[in-house]
Amino acid sequence: MISLAENWLPVLVIATSLVTALCIFPLREEQVRLRSTLNMIGATLKVVFVIIITIGFLDGRVYQSRLQFLPGLDIVLSVNPISLAFLGLSAVLWFVTTIYAIGYLEHADHRSRFFGFFSLCVTATMGIALAGNLFTFFIFYEMLTLVTYPLVVHRGTLKAIKAGRVYLFYTIGGGALMLIGIVWLQSIAGPVEFSTGGVLDHVAHRRSELIGIFVLLVTGLSVKAAIVPLHGWLPRAMVAPAPVSALLHAVAVVKAGAYGILRFVYDLFGIPLAASLNVLTPLAIMASVTIIYGSIRALMQTDLKRRLAFSTVSQVSYIVLGAAIVGPLATTGAIAHLMHQGLMKITLFFCAGNFAETLEVHSVDQMNGIGRRMPVTMGLFTIAAFGMIGAPPVAGFASKWYLGAGGMAADQAWVIAVLIGSTLLNSAYFLPVLYTAWFKKPAVPWPAPGKRFETSPLLLLPCAATGIAALLAGVFAGSRWSPLGLATQIAAELYDLWI
Repeated sequence: MISLAENWLPVLVIATSLVTALCIFPLREEQVRLRSTLNMIGATLKVVFVIIITIGFLDGRVYQSRLQFLPGLDIVLSVNPISLAFLGLSAVLWFVTTIYAIGYLEHADHRSRFFGFFSLCVTATMGIALAGNLFTFFIFYEMLTLVTYPLVVHRGTLKAIKAGRVYLFYTIGGGALMLIGIVWLQSIAGPVEFSTGGVLDHVAHRRSELIGIFVLLVTGLSVKAAIVPLHGWLPRAMVAPAPVSALLHAVAVVKAGAYGILRFVYDLFGIPLAASLNVLTPLAIMASVTIIYGSIRALMQTDLKRRLAFSTVSQVSYIVLGAAIVGPLATTGAIAHLMHQGLMKITLFFCAGNFAETLEVHSVDQMNGIGRRMPVTMGLFTIAAFGMIGAPPVAGFASKWYLGAGGMAADQAWVIAVLIGSTLLNSAYFLPVLYTAWFKKPAVPWPAPGKRFETSPLLLLPCAATGIAALLAGVFAGSRWSPLGLATQIAAELYDLWI
């Protein structure tokens, strides 16, 4: 029997940021302390509620909230192993992003508008993480599209407005495809709720329709996941402030697309059905093309944030590749990278934001000797970059190892070639940045930091927290409570159900 607290906890996770948004929007710009206090209270309460849910779920409790929207159509919030991984990642990274955003936007305009939509964005992301059925997932998925738009166009420049239009064109189009797929599936299978192992066995005989539905759903998700050729909006969105870039790449929009693919493969179709429909191999090929293409395009960028954006195009598809390879090792790699990529990528964008905000450095060729002026920030950038390359002992190495081992175990040795090619390209676009920052002499001496160590503590501490976490996640990858350890347990449960 589910207790009242267990019914309400998923709602409270969402309400913390929703109420925060409603309280922040009316605030005057000069009410800085109140706005910052509300932001931190909301972010802290969210982490507390997620910790309570995590402890209870691991102790065997069931968390589910249900509200009837229409007859036969419910809004359902529930927790399962995969959703718990995304929920925990999002709550923790949003906490540190809130601190960073407060420091980054200290003297900016329209802060109440920014933080209001910022909180709505985390509300939508939490809804996606907790969605217990297709209808709920779609509602929050489209909410995420709409509330992220004001953040992309926040600066109000012509370039930002154009980027926002491109973003809406792609994401609303993807949402329309997903809606068609959901309605089609509902028409043949009835109301569908997510369940570990899949829920569509009763309509498995309708193969051609299920293949069409899978294509529509995954194509809709591929827009936010930035899978080629549906990635065009992401590099343009880099005109947004650094906290928004971190949000897009590590926590919310892009990760929501990849997370959705994981849920649809594992908790909607299920591994056996998806494999029997022969839809996973094309998905793996799409992911592999995106991995290589994104890395090549990153190599061609001189703007630091655009280089990181194309790196995201490549790196997020590791998650999709792992989901498309049948086997517990590949699944472990996919779920682990969902968490590892978030830690590493948010660190890179925090550091890039520090360079821009402190020294007005935006491109790679401006970074000569910047490691001497900002050694801690550049040191953290270096850790995250090595993680993206896949160098031990940073977390990214563990992800790639399991993806490669999963490919071999599934008799798909070509996955190793994709990973090697990607690693070489990762090295080619990250190592020159590191060499420039640490070994080249600056054209003119960097300005002294003044009274600060190298930048504002509100900018330095969040990237220190995530950078160190990315390193520790790799060093202690063998621990049961590491991201890899949790991913291993989730994958074992998925394949135990199948076997």
